[in-house]
Amino acid sequence: MSDHDLAEILDVIIDNLTEPSIDQKSLTDRHATEVMTQLRLIRNLVDHLCVVFTGHLEQLHVATHQGRKLRELLICMGYPPAVAQRYLRLAAATDIPRVTASTALGSLSSEHADAIIRGLTHIAHRSPEEVTPDMRHDHTIALLSHAGAGMAPSDIQKYARQLGNQLAADTDGGLPAAEDRSVNELSLHHDADGRLAVTADLDVTVGEKLSTAIDVLSAPVPQPDGSHDPRSTERRQADALETLLDAAVRGLADDTIPTTTRLEVLMIRSADDPAAASLPHSGPVTESTADMLSCDSAVTDITTNGDGVPLNVGRRKRFFTNAQRKAYIVRDDGCIKCGAPASRCHAHHIQPWSEGGATDLDNGCLLCPSCHDDIHHGGWAVIMGADRHPWLIPPATVDPKQRPQPAYNRRTMRLDDAA
Repeated sequence: MSDHDLAEILDVIIDNLTEPSIDQKSLTDRHATEVMTQLRLIRNLVDHLCVVFTGHLEQLHVATHQGRKLRELLICMGYPPAVAQRYLRLAAATDIPRVTASTALGSLSSEHADAIIRGLTHIAHRSPEEVTPDMRHDHTIALLSHAGAGMAPSDIQKYARQLGNQLAADTDGGLPAAEDRSVNELSLHHDADGRLAVTADLDVTVGEKLSTAIDVLSAPVPQPDGSHDPRSTERRQADALETLLDAAVRGLADDTIPTTTRLEVLMIRSADDPAAASLPHSGPVTESTADMLSCDSAVTDITTNGDGVPLNVGRRKRFFTNAQRKAYIVRDDGCIKCGAPASRCHAHHIQPWSEGGATDLDNGCLLCPSCHDDIHHGGWAVIMGADRHPWLIPPATVDPKQRPQPAYNRRTMRLDDAA
């Protein structure tokens, strides 16, 4: 197939299937359905050809000649990362002719084919013994039949897991699925907005540790007035995960958790625009979020020039010491806004460290992650009173007079005991 042939095919599609060329008045239900069926076949065939030519690019070492990996080359060519990774997996699966034949006919989408390939790989991992060609053939036919029956790719992978689990259970030396660490998986997916979706498949040991920690740390916390915790279960569990991560990051940064690699979260600021900060994995963040990260996490500020060259690395003295945290626990008891346990709290700079705020007892207080977010994003403020205790200033939407409120553990004080 030449470039000229592809150009002619593209011209035909543009001339006949673009929106201006379609007469919607004469369009019938049957015609629209038939067109969608044909487009599905065309889409499947195009995906198949993309997989074939991904293999050709690999054989020709095109990416290597450019000093990059093939996945990077496909992304640079405009293919989304997930699609590029799928093409690579399918191009590498040269030993499953039935799947390749189905995609070549257009009857099987690349998503379904990828689910089958990944499913067969999972089955092979679950088998205590080497999977024979006959067994692999039977599993392929079973997964193809489910694809033909209209099952979604995710359902095909679930079915493959069932097959793999059954194979392990029926074979001497096989482990129950719940106890097999070899198939543990954790996937992190950043979306265009910088949010992170986490998907995990864990064995019973790791799962029990995580479930226990999340269960303990996500217990509802009553509001200062005694009302119920307004957070949903899902929100409380997300906050609990942040508490776990805070403890892990602090421990790894302080070398209290043994590891061969020192863990530090990096935050990059531009010397030309100090308010513009970004994180290596999640991308740009607002100035208020950057200030919040600077409070208590093991985050290192790196200032760069216009060419991205580091000019200086942030001072580690901004981190509150363990002795200072203990002093805050004695004074604040827990979160000064909601009363959450001190074990869940960040140490917050009242005057931001980035604005010259000192790292000392009179410039800090304890805030749980949720209330910490309220301070940096929700309009709340903290001031240090003449009594050397932190006081909260609510936003005007909460209290039009913005009267100072004492810390949670001192709410029995009268509000006219001014800060």
